[in-house]
Amino acid sequence: MSLAQKINDKTAIIGIVGLGYVGLPMAVTVARKGFNVIGVDLSEYAVTHVNSGKNYIGDVDDTELKELVQIGKLKAFLTYECMKDADVIMIAVPTPLDKYQQPDSSYVRSSVASLVENVSKDTLVILESTTYPGTTAEIIVPAFEKKGFEVGKDIFIAFSPERVDPGNKDYKTNNTPKVVGGVTKQCNELSKIFYESILDAPIHLVSSPAVAEMEKIYENTFRNINIALANEMTILCERMRLNVWEVIEAAKTKPYGFMAFYPGPGIGGHCIPLDPFYLTWKAREYGYHTRLIELAGEINNHMPEFVVNKLSNALNKRGISLSRSKILILGVAYKKDIEDMRESPVQQLMLILEKAQVNFDFNDPHVPVFHNELNDKKYNSVGLDNIEDYDAILITTDHTIYDYKDIVEKSKLIIDTRNATKGIESENIILL
Repeated sequence: MSLAQKINDKTAIIGIVGLGYVGLPMAVTVARKGFNVIGVDLSEYAVTHVNSGKNYIGDVDDTELKELVQIGKLKAFLTYECMKDADVIMIAVPTPLDKYQQPDSSYVRSSVASLVENVSKDTLVILESTTYPGTTAEIIVPAFEKKGFEVGKDIFIAFSPERVDPGNKDYKTNNTPKVVGGVTKQCNELSKIFYESILDAPIHLVSSPAVAEMEKIYENTFRNINIALANEMTILCERMRLNVWEVIEAAKTKPYGFMAFYPGPGIGGHCIPLDPFYLTWKAREYGYHTRLIELAGEINNHMPEFVVNKLSNALNKRGISLSRSKILILGVAYKKDIEDMRESPVQQLMLILEKAQVNFDFNDPHVPVFHNELNDKKYNSVGLDNIEDYDAILITTDHTIYDYKDIVEKSKLIIDTRNATKGIESENIILL
């Protein structure tokens, strides 16, 4: 039976490499459509939890995961031997930056090296991890060719970037449009058949993996640069004594040619702070310096310092020095209503406060405890019973669970970096 037939009648076994923020939601999506899914992850915690039907990813439904595991549609393993049975394999492993802001492709290389020892002929392999343009052609294709596979005949390879947006209530893995770039026409066709069988969204084919890799970087670079513009407007509006939030709301009334982006204490998440640097690194290979991208990074990275300076100035006007103040940080996740701390700007903000010898606590109902990778310290969330004891409340993540009206009434001073207090009148509120 051909691979296309196996996919169409759902007898194909689907392998997922990496059961994190991308891999686990995809595994659930595929299993929900009737396929048998096998996942591999090097984390014993992840494998044990999946096989116990216990969820650890915010965008996965706890009950659905447990049910799929119980009926045998989803199973996780610690080793790659299980991939010998897979007909379609999706790679969703981390692609971080190293300390020099250069792509660390070690997870991709390692997973591919393990796969080539276990994959059979007539298998479709799709990389979903966000990475620099050229990764599929430079790392994945040569690895399988060296093993004797002919791409487009014995093995089928494509790149299809993940588009996971944690906390998004409208778009999940199953209904987000998918971009696919296969190495050959046959790779594209099989990828399209597969994704159409598991997603309730359009599939957009492009001419090569490199185009798909580049478009994903472009998506997040677009956001990075426009957020930087909003942040720079914030800095300028402060000097001109203008309300940047009012400016943005006014600009939004234009029905064409404008898309609203908002300022904040910095940028977070796995994608926006990192992805543009994949491109700046790759561009050097072609003798090009991506000035706009790097400048946007500088502006966004400066925002935690800007926030602390604003906090310090507001306290000084009340006769309180920053070093002798007691501050409560509201929200530490990188965006509202999720538990994700990856690249959260609050981590850098805390370092600045500690350097200034500030006494501070944090509260986040979604993050009871977290480890700050920048200073290797653990922090625990406190309650909201003693808000009036703090010299200032710093709103850094606008979780909807907060009762902002009550918080404002009890606070001496609020620095609101997210416009969370919109519509609440108080002289004690200072917007970013």
